[in-house]
Amino acid sequence: MTVKLTAVSAVGALVWGTLLAAMRVSPVPLMRGFGTAYVNIVRNIPLTVIIVFNSLGLADIFGVTLGASDFKIQGFRLAVLGFIAYTSAFVCEALRSGVNAVPLGQAEAGRAIGLTFGQSMREIVLPQATRAVIPPMTSVLIALLKNTSVAAAFGMAEATATMRALTNDNADQRIGIFLAFAIGYIVLVEVVSLSSYVVERKVKVAR
Repeated sequence: MTVKLTAVSAVGALVWGTLLAAMRVSPVPLMRGFGTAYVNIVRNIPLTVIIVFNSLGLADIFGVTLGASDFKIQGFRLAVLGFIAYTSAFVCEALRSGVNAVPLGQAEAGRAIGLTFGQSMREIVLPQATRAVIPPMTSVLIALLKNTSVAAAFGMAEATATMRALTNDNADQRIGIFLAFAIGYIVLVEVVSLSSYVVERKVKVAR
């Protein structure tokens, strides 16, 4: 469940975060204002507050009942929605730093040959920016992986919730259970880190 929450939320956060980054550097004031307001508001709200709001507020809006037969499916979707909303703000800022690192002449050259803002971002700026932000983006994904422990608010049987259940049923083996789950998190984080290292080596620009 931890891996599933991380994978689905990461894809959604990368997509929404990329759109937010494009808004933040957009020449359209309304889009730029929306992107800036979203990031400044969401990243300053604790993740726990967002997740609890989803589990209580959105659950009521969508008619999701705690303990219902479909709660596991609906609860998973609401948890993913919360992780996407929160993590995308940090994805946006990481990408924006990469966009700002791309020489201004690159975008100007795109406009000179008739490319629109969207085409310039897609074909010229974002491919270069993405190369520069792999390390900070990795940190965001690692944080997301560890933040999935908050999904216990939805009753999701992810790693931390499972660990809590095991320690309650096996009080005499708590230290061993804690160590086992800590090692599990370390392994997952190392997988993300090594994958990032491989990608970074493949896309880096020779200097």
